[in-house]
Amino acid sequence: MPSASDMKLGFLQNHFGSSPARSLDGSFRKSNSDFSAHSVSGVSASSKSLLMSRKLFKGLKDYKKELVELELFVQCLEDWVSENSFSDGLDAMNMEQSFPTPFEIDELQKLDLALEGVLLQQLWRLPHSPYTPNYTKEDEYLALEDFLHAIVKGLWRTFWHKSLSLPCFVSCPFSPGSKFYTLEKAISRGKLKELCGLALISRSERNLQAHWDQVMVFVLYKLDILAGNELRLSSRTICEALFYGFHILVSRSLGKSNTVNGDSVFVLVLDSNYGGVVTLGGDLGKLESTPSDPYHAAAEWIKNHSEICVSPVDKIWNKLGNPNWGDLGTLQIIMAIFYSFVQSNGPPRKSIDYLASGHHLRVHKRRMEFGALENDRALVPFQPASKQGEIAEVEDQDVLSSRRHALRLEIKRGEMLLLDDQQQGPRSFQIQESLVGGNQFLYNAVSVDHPTELLSLHVGAHPSRLEPSWEDMSLWYQVQRQTKVLNTLKQQGVSSKYLPEIIASGRILHSGPCVKQSPGGRCDHPWCGTPILVTRPVGEPLSSIVARNGPFAAKEAVRCCRDCLAALRSAAMANIQHGDISSENVIWVTDAHGLGVKLNILTSWGRAVLEDRDSPGINLQFSSSYALQHGKLCPSSDVESLVYLLFFICGGTMDPQDSIESALQWRERSWARRSIQTHLGEVSALLKAFADYVDGLCGTPYPVDYDIWLKRLSAAVDGSTDRGKTVEEAIT
Repeated sequence: MPSASDMKLGFLQNHFGSSPARSLDGSFRKSNSDFSAHSVSGVSASSKSLLMSRKLFKGLKDYKKELVELELFVQCLEDWVSENSFSDGLDAMNMEQSFPTPFEIDELQKLDLALEGVLLQQLWRLPHSPYTPNYTKEDEYLALEDFLHAIVKGLWRTFWHKSLSLPCFVSCPFSPGSKFYTLEKAISRGKLKELCGLALISRSERNLQAHWDQVMVFVLYKLDILAGNELRLSSRTICEALFYGFHILVSRSLGKSNTVNGDSVFVLVLDSNYGGVVTLGGDLGKLESTPSDPYHAAAEWIKNHSEICVSPVDKIWNKLGNPNWGDLGTLQIIMAIFYSFVQSNGPPRKSIDYLASGHHLRVHKRRMEFGALENDRALVPFQPASKQGEIAEVEDQDVLSSRRHALRLEIKRGEMLLLDDQQQGPRSFQIQESLVGGNQFLYNAVSVDHPTELLSLHVGAHPSRLEPSWEDMSLWYQVQRQTKVLNTLKQQGVSSKYLPEIIASGRILHSGPCVKQSPGGRCDHPWCGTPILVTRPVGEPLSSIVARNGPFAAKEAVRCCRDCLAALRSAAMANIQHGDISSENVIWVTDAHGLGVKLNILTSWGRAVLEDRDSPGINLQFSSSYALQHGKLCPSSDVESLVYLLFFICGGTMDPQDSIESALQWRERSWARRSIQTHLGEVSALLKAFADYVDGLCGTPYPVDYDIWLKRLSAAVDGSTDRGKTVEEAIT
């Protein structure tokens, strides 16, 4: 038997723990070292393309046909497995004689961190529960099927694809070489006792029926898998796992489906309490091709030429019957299924290392949510003390709620807010409606001086929490940064009815005494110094309009293009680019001077680019290709984003994107196939022409010719060139 160091399969993680390397043609390919180095000379599934001798092919077919008696196989191997299995009495100097574990502990720790934010569901059906009497074998197998499905769904949606169908399904064989049946069919035929286990079968477009060469993972489910009172797999259990693993290896070598690549097999070994993993791999080319006793020959190959790994045994289910998702036993099961996915579907789109690297950010975010400051002291919410010296008992939920209120300023309808505007002095606003959601704190309010006009009131993050919290940095862009951009436009004399207008900005003046040392300082009150921005007009985001009313009509879509282009032209006069155009950042309002005509106002200028060092917002659906690739804007970036916005409001469908790479690929395909222009052409020939113009401009250093397109679009919207000139004059 090879040494333990040679038999380790943990090296798989070393390759797939990092993101797959990109080839020169832009595709992602597996290297030749993706799997075990012990490739089969013309036999293994990883080298099926090589020619196989007739003698060897016939020999493998004989093994598959004749090697069907489990008891004979166990008799040939059990003593050897027992001698080589780890036991408490084994001398520490001879530990290399025991079977190595398939996974390193640091691999499992990384997987645990990577799955930290993944919701692996709690199961309705349980394999065993001491609190549920009369539990049947049918219940156990159905619970096991639920357990496997939860893992498959969690892994596939997390690492490979969020929307594509699952790559495998659960099926049941009665014996090696038998057909596969669904669990429901086995139950209906009363043959549960004849099942030898469950299997995850790789889906094949060519063949709808399941075959043994399509087995990704085999699950051996037994009444008891332990070696007496020791917490390890019994020798017989390991032999049974090797029996099915050997049969799967032979089937892969002979099969035609080619859905599972790799010369190693993962066998999950479970009972109603514990679980472990056994792996088998090796060069089947060294198997005796014409044996007189196939059982003895297979046993000799396993002893001398195979790689066997046996994991530690640990609890899978707790006392209530639910899986312990974060414990060692379950993580080993999940890791085995992860590697089987790699064998059948290639490297994941998101690696374990990549997802695990976000652990510290998630921990930091939770610390901020629970009110922990940099000095590790809990943030105490400000409440005027009514009775000195009295200790009040507070429920946990109340503590959490009060901390959240302390971290964020939430104002109720009808409340008055006093704003210290540095230019206009104190101003009062009354809250009319709360639009708080996501990472924004937005309210509709009215000024006490002009109570008939509705305004947008943005509440920022307290300055003391800006640096450590990404959420608060988002609020900083929405309030402080947007205030700077709108003031810059105002100072340079840029005004347009398609741009938001700043009404007031400053800090909150809270009730009660304020003991700040300077006008720009802060006291201990949690509201003191919180920035506020008040703008007009108030409208409804295009995303909400489309969700409620469906796609825009042709004239409204052209009007949207004209209005947004007018706003961009006005900002360009001050050398400012928006940098964050999306359906959330364009609002629909009624023009007070246009007989009820709807206007599209380009809002949220916090990510605007004023100079080269500024970075735009990144939106996988609407950002330009240049912004996604370089984190910067080119002259045509905003109009490219505008085309994606028009595509959206006109009913165009965009595949859900989960990475910058997939978003760039969608853009490349769409422009190459002219699918965007084709869809817009069904709505308006003018919008199609505008998309063609932008297509030729994308990524180039050439400026956008706003004037010619505003003239054409205004003529289409207003019906005459003269009225179009009126619109252009309003954009000065």
